[in-house]
Amino acid sequence: MPSLTFLGAAGTVTGSKHLLDLGDHRLLIDCGLFQGLKELRQRNWQPFPVAPTSIDAVILTHAHLDHCGYLPRLVAGGFRGRVFCTPGTKDLCSLVLPDSAKIQEEDAREANEQHYSRHHPALPLYTSVDAARALTLLQPVGYNRPVPVVPGADVEFLSAGHLLGSAYARVRLADGKTIVFGGDLGRYGRPVLPDPTAVDSADVLLVESTYGDRLHAADDDGAQLASIIVDTVSVGGKLIIPAFAIGRVEEVIYWLKRLEDTKRVPILPVYLDSPMAARALRFYSERLDELDDDLKPAVRGLSAFATQRMTTVASVQQSIELVQSRRPAIVIASSGMATGGRVLHHLAASLPSSKNTVLFVGFQAAGTRGRHLVDGAQQVRIKGRDIPVAARIERIDSMSAHADAGEILRWLSGFSRPPSMTYLVHGEGPALEALYARIQRERQWPVRVAAHQEQVEL
Repeated sequence: MPSLTFLGAAGTVTGSKHLLDLGDHRLLIDCGLFQGLKELRQRNWQPFPVAPTSIDAVILTHAHLDHCGYLPRLVAGGFRGRVFCTPGTKDLCSLVLPDSAKIQEEDAREANEQHYSRHHPALPLYTSVDAARALTLLQPVGYNRPVPVVPGADVEFLSAGHLLGSAYARVRLADGKTIVFGGDLGRYGRPVLPDPTAVDSADVLLVESTYGDRLHAADDDGAQLASIIVDTVSVGGKLIIPAFAIGRVEEVIYWLKRLEDTKRVPILPVYLDSPMAARALRFYSERLDELDDDLKPAVRGLSAFATQRMTTVASVQQSIELVQSRRPAIVIASSGMATGGRVLHHLAASLPSSKNTVLFVGFQAAGTRGRHLVDGAQQVRIKGRDIPVAARIERIDSMSAHADAGEILRWLSGFSRPPSMTYLVHGEGPALEALYARIQRERQWPVRVAAHQEQVEL
């Protein structure tokens, strides 16, 4: 009998991995990194629960690291099957996987040079070679086109509206049973990306619950962002925006451009200090048919993602000079949770001054620097140094690409019949419990909160 094992994103928002065992074949749906709390990150280093060589194929819902970032490690362990994904996901994986490997190699090298690791020598989780090998296995498949992945199972990708190329994976078994792996659910009525696709039915459903215990603030047409920019500039400060290099940067720039065009903020230097984000913008501009209608033909292309004084920071030297500059400016840099990348240098330089503002525009997982900062930390540790926090810390959750509780229920209302079981994944405890109670109360569906490494028969 087919079984499903939750190897990640069960009781947490990171490390999405779901093992579908058909008896003769094994499929892994998503292959994400654990991030955030140390106890979660340590799972990345543990032996994989099944031999990677025993997995026949991987299916990716999208290209965020918590859904694809473990793939090079799986390949290093011996996986050699195909990795099915949308063309947009393949494009973005070509950016995020080499970048992830590079950061891990750099972090290990720096830890060895500065002797702040407990491991001697410190090693990367995987290398650039592993990432390059993983990319050769990607098999792009268009939306709404069922394709066989192993004997007895087809997959069809349905647009999720969460990220360029993001999808739900609908797996249909030989007996006709369908399993919908929700990945991350997008939002309704947001710029850049289309609304999530309605799904009519599934026998088994996995749905995320990142914001299962709350509602996003109503759309204020950029008023909060405009206020933060004006306040920061008025005291001669910098605005640092940690943003996910793929997905969030596009919406941040969209809003900055819109505020400039409507003269609600002054024309400021805007620096995109993320080579990966700059490359991702080009992929977005090349797949305009997958974007929202609000990007009208007159502004489509890269011009839709550029402010009047926008500069893409190309070199490390340029980034260093920008970190050292004290002139008022807006700096967008990854990573979105301040766990790595160039944003760490900007934070180390900007956090000690009360003139500056750090604005978070996405979910901050437990244990990340971003979460510590939004929770009011007085200091954070960056590159082995304790950095005092005097800067103003702000957050705008309305830019999140994850559906809130109301939007999740709205999406579920599109089902013509309840699944035989709905499993809640990709959420922290309070969010999971709140969404569980709400689905029981409002939909009266069979629903369970998935547990880490729990195996269920289908």
